[in-house]
Amino acid sequence: MGLIKVKNIRVYAYHGCLIEEGKIGSDYRVDLTVKAELKKSAKTDHLADTVDYVHLNSIVKEEMAIRSKLLETVADRILDRILDEINLVNHAKVKVSKLNPPIGGNVEMVSIIMERKR
Repeated sequence: MGLIKVKNIRVYAYHGCLIEEGKIGSDYRVDLTVKAELKKSAKTDHLADTVDYVHLNSIVKEEMAIRSKLLETVADRILDRILDEINLVNHAKVKVSKLNPPIGGNVEMVSIIMERKR
């Protein structure tokens, strides 16, 4: 078993409950950790035998492009797709962060973390 981490995927998206958030958008950061069996790929040196982090990045960008009111909804969609599309993944964890959220204070970011096992 091994871990693959993709940190600080930066996207500009339009999530949030406020009408303004859907019009103006804001910066987001997504971090992924997936657990998978990596012994075979370590021996074969073939991309087909591991989890392609380009695929993980694509899933994140595609799901972040779909507007949602809640970060939880976006994270749930990301987890669904990872487990549906990448059979090698046994466990996935995603952290979605909204940078400089409009919550009436000087806050660097708000984050939600969700994880799922196969």
